[in-house]
Amino acid sequence: MRRLVHALAVLALLAGAAVPAGASTRILAVGDFGVGGERERATGAAIRRFEERYGARLLVTLGDNDYTRSPEAFARNWSEAFGWVEAAGVGVAGTLGNHDYEVDRGAYELETLGMPARYYARRVGNVELFLLDSNAIGNRQTAWLERRLEASTARWKIAAFHHPPYSCGFHAGNTTVAERWVPLFERYGVDLVLSGHEHSYQRFARRGIAYVVHGGGGAFPYPPRACPDGYPKRLFARFGFGFLSILAGEKRLRVTALDLAGRRVERVTLDRAR
Repeated sequence: MRRLVHALAVLALLAGAAVPAGASTRILAVGDFGVGGERERATGAAIRRFEERYGARLLVTLGDNDYTRSPEAFARNWSEAFGWVEAAGVGVAGTLGNHDYEVDRGAYELETLGMPARYYARRVGNVELFLLDSNAIGNRQTAWLERRLEASTARWKIAAFHHPPYSCGFHAGNTTVAERWVPLFERYGVDLVLSGHEHSYQRFARRGIAYVVHGGGGAFPYPPRACPDGYPKRLFARFGFGFLSILAGEKRLRVTALDLAGRRVERVTLDRAR
């Protein structure tokens, strides 16, 4: 029955029908998973089990989709871990990390990860996602981001990219993201910012925006560390593997961090009156 309802919703969207009032959109996200072998397969299997139970419209990757530096190995590893998504009716929206850029700036990943370009927007139900390339932050991409954010009429706005503006662990936050993109997120009402890169789960809040870092998809985990002065408050941190579920309803956006057994690590609910 869940598959039938999902299929009917997809057909309605393709036909241009309006999203029903009160309908929810579920998006899954995983970062830093492209290690291949048993670890990547375990991550893909965990996400598949969750999707089979709860459903999802889209799988977002938060970068470092491939550590092997081999287009052939990437294709094989993706098929073994995530080859199920198409048959399940789950779309894919990728972003590129620093490891993906090591071979041809990640060009070999774009088609597999549903990427029309290295940065782009994707509307899914009541959510618009702004999928950015934090490896190459320039004037053209930043101007595009501002135009798209200003024009967006989506109930919820989510930005996703690899390098977080705030991170306290093996990596520090990316100052260029913080200086160039965070002001746009605040000016144009972004609700949630998703990043990878740091191999742990961390959540920050700044001026009504939730900043969630989750690079725990399979690469060697990094323990969180104390944050420097001047950072926004870090509200949660965890060392371990897992993924994210984002459920966007009419009035609330619920973000759940899960481990690979499907157990809830943390859940936060965002309210936004519009």
